[in-house]
Amino acid sequence: MTTPKTLTADDSIRTWLAHPVGGPILREMLAQGGQDADVLKPVSRFAIKRLVKLSRGSFSEEALDALVARAAAGEVPADAPPAPAEDVVEEPAAEVPEAPVVEWEERITAGRFTGKTIIVTGAGSGIGRATASRIAREGGRVVAIDVSQERLDEFVAEHPEAQITALTADITDDAKVAEIVAAAGESIDGLANIAGIMDDMTPIGELTDAVWERVMRVNVDGTMKLMRAVIPHMVARGQGSIVNTASEAALRGSAAGVAYTASKHAVVGLTKSTAFMYAPSGVRVNAVAPGPTITNIQASFASPLGAQRIRQAMAILPDAVDAEALAASITFLLSDDGVNVNGVILASDGGWSAT
Repeated sequence: MTTPKTLTADDSIRTWLAHPVGGPILREMLAQGGQDADVLKPVSRFAIKRLVKLSRGSFSEEALDALVARAAAGEVPADAPPAPAEDVVEEPAAEVPEAPVVEWEERITAGRFTGKTIIVTGAGSGIGRATASRIAREGGRVVAIDVSQERLDEFVAEHPEAQITALTADITDDAKVAEIVAAAGESIDGLANIAGIMDDMTPIGELTDAVWERVMRVNVDGTMKLMRAVIPHMVARGQGSIVNTASEAALRGSAAGVAYTASKHAVVGLTKSTAFMYAPSGVRVNAVAPGPTITNIQASFASPLGAQRIRQAMAILPDAVDAEALAASITFLLSDDGVNVNGVILASDGGWSAT
């Protein structure tokens, strides 16, 4: 019998879950937090040490060290949840080393947004926060919008030297939209429409009015209202860039429930129509369609049919990426580097749309 390898923090989550010692320890830890190994599938190829950053504090360096130490000591918890069938692998005749994952590193372009004012919605977390952070670190003035004052305060505290105007606002409220534009001032160079919500994966036969109206109000009405508010300022100056957030659900029918899918198709329509109408005025309008991304937007399944169909489609998902990877796509389109790009729906999805 082959002795199982000694696990380290550099081994992938997939390797840990398949390991006869590491798997039970990791599943026990997840169960203590009310979760199972399915929550780690989108990041299974990542080194387990990445969980320290991805968990934003809920899984610490100390917890990682303790996990590695327990695995090295061979402590197999007796009451750990059993491994799913797909995690049980036959012992190979000879160990085949797993190919290392080359991790992308964010590279800041100094001064790319110097002198520019960019409104970023959803700036308190996830893709919005990563985008606002990158713009600020590249010299821009950020008007950071979120519904959570606490999250905005945390974001501002992380960038003490940056030019950030933070405003708590609901983007579906006309009065708040007016406040956002006033806070930005006359020179609005860009708008990153990133705030959005997920649906509950229901198909149309089970859809409630409440879910439909809430998703449409935030994802479509909010996006439209901010676009409508900034366009006159951009047209008056003869320049401006708007980047909306679509989704893989804007490109296919198998990524979400009907409300979210319809809302993101609507965002594509808003993007393309506005790009066409205002191209002669010097305004560019594009959208990014993210694939699996690590954000604070959680998917929930209110429908057995929706859960079955969507999970079936998710079998071909590429690995999830950090929000910073989406920020790289968004800031490219926002910046002057995207000068010749207008009316495009950029699938920033790790190749999911190619399957």
